[in-house]
Amino acid sequence: MAREFGRSQRVASEMQKELASILQRDVDDSRLGFVTINDVELSKDLAVAKIFVTVLDAQDDAAKRANVKVLNEISPFIRHELARRMRLRHISELHFYYDHSFDTGMRVAELLGDLHHDEIKDAVAAPEAGADKPQQDD
Repeated sequence: MAREFGRSQRVASEMQKELASILQRDVDDSRLGFVTINDVELSKDLAVAKIFVTVLDAQDDAAKRANVKVLNEISPFIRHELARRMRLRHISELHFYYDHSFDTGMRVAELLGDLHHDEIKDAVAAPEAGADKPQQDD
């Protein structure tokens, strides 16, 4: 019977947990905001890890890029801490990327909220417009 998840997926899941812990407890860099690890994608040979992050307190694209740049600068330290925590022969090379899916989801939610608000306004206005018309008796 084949395993449900491959080794790279299991290692990526464990790596995501450890990276979150490292960023929360061990990284003390004032340039970083509140960073969340959204996903880790590993190559088949586990040599390269693409780490997708969001920064919750970054307001503009420049701040988001700055946080990703800092993470890539301190990636050797993070990799060293990861090597201490995970029992692997070789630790992947870490590359951090900003994950735009959170921003996209927030934008979609905002648009749906606006649409819902407009529908409520139209529903409230429709009976008022119909009240001016005289009713016909059959």
